[in-house]
Amino acid sequence: VQLQASGGGLAQAGGSLRLSCTYSGRAFNQYAVAWFRQAPGKEREFVAASGRSIGVTRYADSVKGRFTISRDNVKKTVFLQMNNLKPEDTAVYLCGATYTRTAYMTPSESNGYDYWGQGTQVTVSS
Repeated sequence: VQLQASGGGLAQAGGSLRLSCTYSGRAFNQYAVAWFRQAPGKEREFVAASGRSIGVTRYADSVKGRFTISRDNVKKTVFLQMNNLKPEDTAVYLCGATYTRTAYMTPSESNGYDYWGQGTQVTVSS
């Protein structure tokens, strides 16, 4: 399994960015995929997760109502639409994937994910 994150960049506060996490490997529809972020000097933080089934999602309280995670099982890609960005959203965003036995599992701990992409930088200016 390999993951490739893309779509980061510079945005102004209140703006939007869309991140993509492209999966290479077998049985994508048996994997939950999540986005985490890590700012300098801070611990890795859960952002959002997509379960195996489309529509099964989980969000951190800090991004609810602003971020939307979605997946395309044909394109083997998970997206993170980020709206109304804030300076505190500035971080390296990483996507992780893990095999799950059920369609509804959406781990929110980073040690719940076995595979990681390289990360993409998101910088939000005030």
